[in-house]
Amino acid sequence: MSGHSLYETLRQIADSWVLVAMAGIFVSFAAWPFRPGAKAKNHEAANMIFKDENDG
Repeated sequence: MSGHSLYETLRQIADSWVLVAMAGIFVSFAAWPFRPGAKAKNHEAANMIFKDENDG
């Protein structure tokens, strides 16, 4: 097995399976805020900047 064939093998793996894995990770991260039970945490994070404000 020469260095050229190792490069071709790694390139083929990167072009196929790594791309599929990266797409899966992206979909997981994009769907994470919409999981069941996350509504309260999302609401808390959205309103965190107003926590220490006074109206007077």
